Amino acid sequence: MKILKIRHSVRLAFFVLALLCFTLEAGAQPSAVDSLIDKQLHDLYGTIPHEAIRFQRWWYGWLAGYSAATAVQGAVCLTTENKTLRQDMALGAATTLLGAAGQLISPMIAYNSPLRGSLDEVKADSLRALSPDQYRELLKALAVREKEGRSWKTHATACAVNLGSGLITWLGYKRTFMDGLENFALNTAVTELQIWTQPVRAVKAYRKYCENEATGTSGDPLKPDSEWNMAVYPGGFTLSLTF
Repeated sequence: MKILKIRHSVRLAFFVLALLCFTLEAGAQPSAVDSLIDKQLHDLYGTIPHEAIRFQRWWYGWLAGYSAATAVQGAVCLTTENKTLRQDMALGAATTLLGAAGQLISPMIAYNSPLRGSLDEVKADSLRALSPDQYRELLKALAVREKEGRSWKTHATACAVNLGSGLITWLGYKRTFMDGLENFALNTAVTELQIWTQPVRAVKAYRKYCENEATGTSGDPLKPDSEWNMAVYPGGFTLSLTF
């Protein structure tokens, strides 16, 4: 009888010990939700630094290109005695100056944004000092900037500037229609190249993050609170405000 009691006591102790070990092991392992969050944060850690570097290279590259073109064309305009060349260089310098100004007024992160401080340290080890919320906000800011950079508004603005340059060449300088068309085509090729070479990985990464987020996000997470839209159809057009 005493031996039976000892056996029961040993079994009970073993059961309690096994239950304790299982509890500790379960507590040490992350849940499915925690694993998903860790994976999402890991993706953010990898996406933000690399995308920030890529965008900075694109931004500074085009700023330097526009600035150099403005300086060279301005110098030629001031030194040449050829009237036609002087006109082309003056108009070209004005156009590339607008391009440089466009880069300056549309930085990667808004100049007044508190997130700009985190861009000074774009390496992953440095960014790990940020909180998950700061990571998400920084990724969203990058995604919004990238989306705006390829929006129809950007194409329309560039087209308007290029069209104006072509009209000045044709009508203002009283040149041929083909001269104006060539000016428009050349400037359009440059601006479209600038637009389509802009990085867009942050847009894809942020949308993917929102899709995988536990709370879910309906619609386009990068859609602004309000937006003007214009639709053209045979015989007229409509202008609407979505909010």
